[in-house]
Amino acid sequence: MDFTLTDEQKMLADVVAKLLDDHCPPAALRQLMTDGAPRDAARWGAIVETGLVPVLVPAEQDGLGLGELDFALIAQACGRAALPEPLVDHAGIALPLLAACAPAHPLLAEALSGAATLAIGHPLNPLVADADMAAALLLVHEGDLHLVPRDQVTLTRRPSIDPFRRLFDVAWKPSGTTRIASAATAAEPLADAIDRGALFAAAQCLGLAQRCVDLAVAYAKDRTQFGKPIGSYQAIKHHLASVQVKIEFARPVLHAAATRFPDRDTRSRAAISHAKLVAAEAADLAARTAIQVHGAMGYSWEVDIHFFLKRALALTYVWGTPAFHQARVERRVLAGPLGPDQTFLPDHPRQNEGQHA
Repeated sequence: MDFTLTDEQKMLADVVAKLLDDHCPPAALRQLMTDGAPRDAARWGAIVETGLVPVLVPAEQDGLGLGELDFALIAQACGRAALPEPLVDHAGIALPLLAACAPAHPLLAEALSGAATLAIGHPLNPLVADADMAAALLLVHEGDLHLVPRDQVTLTRRPSIDPFRRLFDVAWKPSGTTRIASAATAAEPLADAIDRGALFAAAQCLGLAQRCVDLAVAYAKDRTQFGKPIGSYQAIKHHLASVQVKIEFARPVLHAAATRFPDRDTRSRAAISHAKLVAAEAADLAARTAIQVHGAMGYSWEVDIHFFLKRALALTYVWGTPAFHQARVERRVLAGPLGPDQTFLPDHPRQNEGQHA
């Protein structure tokens, strides 16, 4: 299996990274905290104008019809910037779910254009993110999927460790007018939502882990002790090198999991869980190491690392806790054959591909 990115994918990653470097620097995050605003309208407008919202929606539904690996590159850039706007949840999870379950719903076109955003309340997540700014919420009741206008729900704000993740308890009443898919119809799209949520959370973790290393390296070059930059000392070098190794080992795991998403089997779901676990571990180690490199001042909000530490902690427990994903990996290990010749086999080999993917 070839995980090499195409030229188009590399260009997409570069474009999104440049966009967020320009529109979402740490100074902009601090200003957003000062203002108490949920999002920056100009930044969201730039994201929409770049065409990032319809990436995962099929072309026949006016989307771009790209794949999960393409969006994982976008999510990675979002993690690197600690983006406050709900691009990942809206475009990466909620929109594909709505497109799969209610392709003719009138809100789909508005959501594709970015004029309206969707929030998703999945049973795997106890709270709903960004519900206060959503036009409607995708909610589950007894397996059925409902699309509920925001004015028909009652929201109760809950604290979040991440100041840019606005979390809510949602009280609502299901009805025939809000139901858009039965439990039987919604089962596979909701399972896809879990996998996309975990996969894109992993991608964000990988992006923010690299940002933490970059910030720590930049600081280590400028900060001097005993007449030399602290980055010249082996203790600093070794810590940062260990983090970079962890990131580089997590990257192909993420790419492999994204590539295998369409298989929708025990192996592909275990691969996604594996990616979530290793990327979250890399993000946690990167943020904590970067704080140590910054010394005593690293423990204050004056240091930008805290934006990424808080996001890493939040992402570790969204779309499945570590225990949830460890259980999925365990099911794959205990239920199927192991060995180097089995690593990239789907449960059921794809048609016309022989026995090996």
